[in-house]
Amino acid sequence: MIDNKKEPIILFLGDIFFLCLALWFTLLFRYWDVPSFDFFKEHLTPFSFLFVVWILNFFVAGLYEKHTLILRKKIPSIIFNTQIINSVIAVVFFYFIPFFGIAPKTNLFIYLILSSGFIFVWRYYSVSFLGFRKKQNAILIGSGKEMVELRDEIKNNNRYNIELVSFVDLKEVDGIDFQEEIINRIYSENVRSVIVDLKNKKVSEILPHLYNLIFSDVRFVDMYKVYEDIFDRAPLSLVGYNWFLENISSKTHMAYDFLKKIMDVAIAFILGVISLIFYPFVYLAIKLDDGGPAFFVGERVGQNGRIIKLLKFRSMGVSSKGGGIEDEPKITKVGSFLRKTRIDELPQLFNVLKGDLSLIGPRPECFDLVKKYNEVIPYYNIRHLIKPGLSGWAQMYHKNHPHHGLDIGETKVKLSYDLYYIKNRSLILDLKITLKTIRTLLSRAGA
Repeated sequence: MIDNKKEPIILFLGDIFFLCLALWFTLLFRYWDVPSFDFFKEHLTPFSFLFVVWILNFFVAGLYEKHTLILRKKIPSIIFNTQIINSVIAVVFFYFIPFFGIAPKTNLFIYLILSSGFIFVWRYYSVSFLGFRKKQNAILIGSGKEMVELRDEIKNNNRYNIELVSFVDLKEVDGIDFQEEIINRIYSENVRSVIVDLKNKKVSEILPHLYNLIFSDVRFVDMYKVYEDIFDRAPLSLVGYNWFLENISSKTHMAYDFLKKIMDVAIAFILGVISLIFYPFVYLAIKLDDGGPAFFVGERVGQNGRIIKLLKFRSMGVSSKGGGIEDEPKITKVGSFLRKTRIDELPQLFNVLKGDLSLIGPRPECFDLVKKYNEVIPYYNIRHLIKPGLSGWAQMYHKNHPHHGLDIGETKVKLSYDLYYIKNRSLILDLKITLKTIRTLLSRAGA
């Protein structure tokens, strides 16, 4: 109902269609004759390889995200930047791989113009029909901060195909006539869906009233599932021991864990060897900056609460007493660049090879902070159920994630993203995080 999973598929098919259509018109305008099927196919073969890379670039740019349709103002700049990269890729592809035997100079020039125009028009105006859905009246029944977040998001965002006609705070359910104020309104306003927090203890009091709605073709949707679909994170106030038993402990990921291990070792080995090229330059830069040690070893909490030692290029200032990290550390000039580009984390590829880290997973935290968070944040230790990672779901989607210091509020939000990943982890989700990480690195937005 809420999560429009068909939208990315429609956008993907539309992109492929218009990329092919641009090629057809390129041949039409280039030779002023309707291209035959064989002639079109002859050109489509090499361009197909290009389409794969271009679509991958669209994915990295975020053009298949769930909320793409509501970012209409940003679409022109995203398309422009993406197509510049795609054009460079196309030139390199055709001029350095002349295997396919076609003369691309004029064709490629025309095609780049037409494809950019088609993709822009398609993406900009797809909002008009993909964003249009017949809205269904719905009612929201729940309580707490997440209920308010969910209510405000649905009411203030036109992309969802439901209209909230009312909401009920379960904390105040004793003070209302549920039959008169809610049930009768459901019938009178043709409410087709009831989003309800089925895990709330107070909901048992109104279940007899809701039961008869089954015979009126009213659909009941778990508030937790709706929240997760919209925000891509778990609502902490709605999860309890039963949630973990249902979604975490009973799940097996044997095939996934095996494949992930192989990918971790293979990719970390390749990237680790390549990264050795940067080591002399980083070492020299750090030494010239403040003369301190090039590497820093930090203790973090890994899988099952085990202490692991992570190797990083040092980005913080050193103390005059013994060369350790300062009591009140400050980021060095070189360290600022290393952090922004994530170069400081390159040595952690060897932690992946060692088995302490995975490429994708919840980011490991300092022992002292973990000890404090375990005391004040319920279920915090669940994030140590799986191996921590170099990059993770929370890093990509939690805009205000805390850095090194104690921050209980933001850490709770971060945990909600970690729980989402632990529940839904898969190779596809890992690929999505990997591509978004690449996008972050290329845009130099990493922290």
